[in-house]
Amino acid sequence: MIADRLQNRATTVGGASAIAVDGELDVETAPRFTEEVELAVWGTAGAFILDLSGLSFLDSSGLHALLRARAYLAREDRQLVLVCPAGPVRRMLDLAGVLDTFVAYRSPETAAAALVPADE
Repeated sequence: MIADRLQNRATTVGGASAIAVDGELDVETAPRFTEEVELAVWGTAGAFILDLSGLSFLDSSGLHALLRARAYLAREDRQLVLVCPAGPVRRMLDLAGVLDTFVAYRSPETAAAALVPADE
């Protein structure tokens, strides 16, 4: 079942709105992920964070969903920040040549320390 393979949980990182993503982001789970991100972003301000620490698998459809989320935020002149520790997901982003497209940190703590509050 798709819902069992990907779990998204609303959270905050350093005061910024975030989603913690657990499981597999692939061709089957990417459409629901995209919808949930767009709904979560609505009504927020400033940078939006996707914590991919719990993501165990990312295929090209998942990669496209991340790029789409980035573009969605860019339309409002906002940044998508990724928390993406060393491992297969970060390696996939790097091999695909898109890691530098994102503002990416290796832990929620380093992301939080780098964030500037949205109201400043």
